[in-house]
Amino acid sequence: MLNSMTGYGRGEASGAGKTVSVEIRAVNQRFLDVVVRLPRAYGALEEKIRQELKKSLNRGRVEVVLTIKEDNAEKRPVNVDTGLAMAYYNALKELAQKLSISADITAAGLLSLPEVITVAEPEWDEATLWPVVARALAAALAGLLEMRRAEGQRLQADLEARAAFVRRQVEAIRERAPEVPREYAARLRERVDELTGGMALDPGRLEMEVALMAERADITEEVVRLTSHLEQMQAAMAGAEPAGRRLDFILQEMWREINTIGSKAGDLTISHLVVAVKGELEKMREQVQNIE
Repeated sequence: MLNSMTGYGRGEASGAGKTVSVEIRAVNQRFLDVVVRLPRAYGALEEKIRQELKKSLNRGRVEVVLTIKEDNAEKRPVNVDTGLAMAYYNALKELAQKLSISADITAAGLLSLPEVITVAEPEWDEATLWPVVARALAAALAGLLEMRRAEGQRLQADLEARAAFVRRQVEAIRERAPEVPREYAARLRERVDELTGGMALDPGRLEMEVALMAERADITEEVVRLTSHLEQMQAAMAGAEPAGRRLDFILQEMWREINTIGSKAGDLTISHLVVAVKGELEKMREQVQNIE
């Protein structure tokens, strides 16, 4: 079954004096690219989160946002650098005097300046906190995977319907192909009769011309390969392994074969069928870009 690369999941868990929230967003991308955003104090968890996600995801750009709230955050020490605040205050007053402007200095304004106020980094132990993070991450990942599976089922249904349409057109091309040289021979005889006024010509020469045309326009191999590619596509969609890249390759090969048929056949009916197939293949290739 197919999985989409697009999805969202959220999870939350509590323990070790903290509440951990994880949000995961994923969009399509050729390779797997995991971006983890988390508080600087917990940077040591980034690689573990990335490795955990790689166990379940194969392709896509995945953004993880982790937030951690302390149960007793109000007890964390807050330090004010009074000396630095005074230095800022004096510098601002001096600047105001030089520019002859009012120095509207407030405590709130001073506290907002760089490094005047600092909050002690939270204390935490990786061995204790990681199980909590892992639970929140697992819940978010489960939601993401479920959304990707649901979207993948919709994409698969669409691809199967389009593949069935292509199969019908290919079958119509197969049925039409033998008629092309016969109709060509009839038109050639009619044209020769018009030009010669019904004068008898060497029938062997006419047959040779028809045979050469039939050989140039023979699309049997291309039709067989197209049919084979459709079977491979069905097998890839039914398999358990990620199939996005495989499907993209198959569709490229199908595009090549249908192009060859269009250039070789030299028949209006087949040309119309080729245009219809190309339209579906373009839509299928767009859909496949979203498949893992």
